[in-house]
Amino acid sequence: MSEEFHVHGPHDHEVEHAMHSREAFSSRIAVMTAILATIGALFSYMVGATQNEALLYKNDSAIRRTEASDQWNFYQAKSSKQNLAELGAALATGDASARFKAEAERYNKEKQEIMAQAQKLEKRSAELEAASEASMHVHHRWAQGMTLVQIAIALAAITLLTRSRPLQFVSYAAGVGAIVIGILAYLHV
Repeated sequence: MSEEFHVHGPHDHEVEHAMHSREAFSSRIAVMTAILATIGALFSYMVGATQNEALLYKNDSAIRRTEASDQWNFYQAKSSKQNLAELGAALATGDASARFKAEAERYNKEKQEIMAQAQKLEKRSAELEAASEASMHVHHRWAQGMTLVQIAIALAAITLLTRSRPLQFVSYAAGVGAIVIGILAYLHV
């Protein structure tokens, strides 16, 4: 029975060690890229969701503003009728004057209700506008995070090609920056 011994020379040992370390290097970059791609997919979803939310708030705000405008137009119509009734009361005598005064009072009461409704709609429109602005701010945060994720992935690809350790850390830093911005977006900061 013959036994074979394989003896590594110093060069063979260094080549094998370098190959394993490069493999670990490549594996770390690949795992980081996969994680960043997953984070990027989540950020991308949130970019679209927050933008749609902002647009819905903006649309609802415009609808409430239009409804308020309609109420103010109705208020103006009641004011005109009240003015005509007051004029009729001033020009008429007896029962006709009393009837015009009663109409003027009714129109004044109706105007107050209409004004309260118009002001309520204006307030709701302003609240929805503020919600839209807040949602757009969060949308921009998610978009900034997504941009950093894309930069980190691109840097990871360049790192893999160049085997540059400093570039690897720059890629990690961009990825961490993206995650920090994502946390800020999640917290609505």
